[in-house]
Amino acid sequence: MRLIPVFLSVFALALILSPFTVQPARAQAGIYTVSGLHVEATAASPAEALNAAIAQGRPRAWQILYRRLTRQADWAREPQLDAPTLLRLSRGFTIANERRSTTRYVADVTYNFNPDAVARILQAANISFSQTVARRILLVPMAPGFVTGPWAQALAVPEFRGSLVPFEVAGQADAASLNGLDFDKASWGDVSAAAARIGASEAALVQSVYANGKVTVNIRRLGLGQPTVKSSVDVPLQQTLGTTYPSAANAAVAAIEDLWKSRTAVNFNARATIIADVVIGSLAQWGATQSALEGLDNVTATQLVAMDMGLARVSITYSGSAEQLRDGLAAKGIALANRAGRWTITASR
Repeated sequence: MRLIPVFLSVFALALILSPFTVQPARAQAGIYTVSGLHVEATAASPAEALNAAIAQGRPRAWQILYRRLTRQADWAREPQLDAPTLLRLSRGFTIANERRSTTRYVADVTYNFNPDAVARILQAANISFSQTVARRILLVPMAPGFVTGPWAQALAVPEFRGSLVPFEVAGQADAASLNGLDFDKASWGDVSAAAARIGASEAALVQSVYANGKVTVNIRRLGLGQPTVKSSVDVPLQQTLGTTYPSAANAAVAAIEDLWKSRTAVNFNARATIIADVVIGSLAQWGATQSALEGLDNVTATQLVAMDMGLARVSITYSGSAEQLRDGLAAKGIALANRAGRWTITASR
């Protein structure tokens, strides 16, 4: 083990004085907000109409939230919740564009759900779910090569800004680096310059191809040091290509979200523990490792097992898979590796 005499005594003291435990990370609250649902109801009084309208919108908000958090393969398993249960999941609501009369109430309502209560419902149903927003990605429209016309415009509409996978559509500013891009052969190096413009670490090639009365949307996810992931979805032609593009874009965004959730949706009922050696070159590296573990939703506990010069051995209890743990740490600049059954963690700084 490499000796680091300059900070070793301070480092050892810091370890002794600082217990290394991790509490489950808080979910990003914005994910649990469903905005702008239009509601209307009629009743014998204004108060009854308001209550009926708010109650009417809550099951719709729950379905939107459930599909936001879970994979399409699990949508048929959505827990069917009664009105009292939905009310217990609620953290309240806000109202906009309100109109009322003596018997009728109309408004656009934003519903806020309690992350912990939602998690309990999904865990009880043994359903995997994601509770963090993905890092921004670059979306490259292709038809079949890079385009900036109607297909790109369909992907860039405002309704997709609330996607669980925030993205920016490549445009004319990226044409010099993306013209001539080959959907099947492109690598991360071919899109990295355009991705760097928006600070993205991943990209999705989204290709629209028309044939045999349908539009097929092909998707390839690219990332530095990551395996390429592919998916496709068919959309029936609706009169013309132009009128079909909005539906195709909606299907594309849903498929991109599902590709991301296939990696990040965690079954919080599945738990495991690993023992890992943390390679430490400085107190800053140790702090970065602690912060990364504390910030992961699927890490439930971490305990310091042993320490030596330049190394700390920790026990990590987590939900989901080891691959999800590795991906979560990688997003925070921490490398988790398994070599011949020995786990190691290395911070980039």
